[in-house]
Amino acid sequence: MRWLWFCLGWLMVALGVIGALLPVMPTTIFLILAVGCFARSSPKFERMLLQHPRYGPALRLWREQGAVSGKGKAFASAGMALGFGLFCWGARPSWPLLLGVGLFFGASAAFVLSRPAPQPLPPSASSSPD
Repeated sequence: MRWLWFCLGWLMVALGVIGALLPVMPTTIFLILAVGCFARSSPKFERMLLQHPRYGPALRLWREQGAVSGKGKAFASAGMALGFGLFCWGARPSWPLLLGVGLFFGASAAFVLSRPAPQPLPPSASSSPD
């Protein structure tokens, strides 16, 4: 079972990399899923993702607080809007498909926008007052 989680983790990383390159596909959600898969299979790769200089802070924020930053919400919403616009322009879909994809993007955006804002970390007990 551990190998299945490991392979799924790498599949999610691959989808996240594709998402980083294409405006119509998300990145962070696949990396969140990858961290979950690696938590069950490879602490080394889980730690590597959580400590990544670009994506680590968002992944840790999600894990610790279930929160999405304002910047993350803005980029996710803008990416979905751009993706939907490109889909409409490039695919020229039928009305039922357009409605289905629009509802999917709308529900996805509503979920992201409904996530709480990050809470400030409490002061460390070991820090000395100034």
